[in-house]
Amino acid sequence: MAAINLKGMDVDALLALRADIDKRLGQKRSELEKQLSRLGAESGGAGRNSRTGLGRRSTLKGRKVPPKYRGPGGETWAGRGARPRWLTALIRQGRKLDEFAIDKGPARKGRKARRKKK
Repeated sequence: MAAINLKGMDVDALLALRADIDKRLGQKRSELEKQLSRLGAESGGAGRNSRTGLGRRSTLKGRKVPPKYRGPGGETWAGRGARPRWLTALIRQGRKLDEFAIDKGPARKGRKARRKKK
């Protein structure tokens, strides 16, 4: 590929070069999109999560849950994910996880059970 001296080009020539580059990039993009669609059709993965291959997501992902544990400084943890540093430090000191459990008391009345989606 020949080297182009951009410093020696005037503004009109630079704008023309830019238009040529945009046109070529658009062509290349459409070629790649066609290839990807062909590959997706061949593998049969035209679904929503075909890129990741994971299938359906968990219905609980991203849903807020009430805290199950409370620390001495008011910190809370729902019991999901990594154990927080404050809890890890207290357990290393010899404390038990059950000491920080939040008592839930009797279940609320009037709460309806949810139906599972099919």
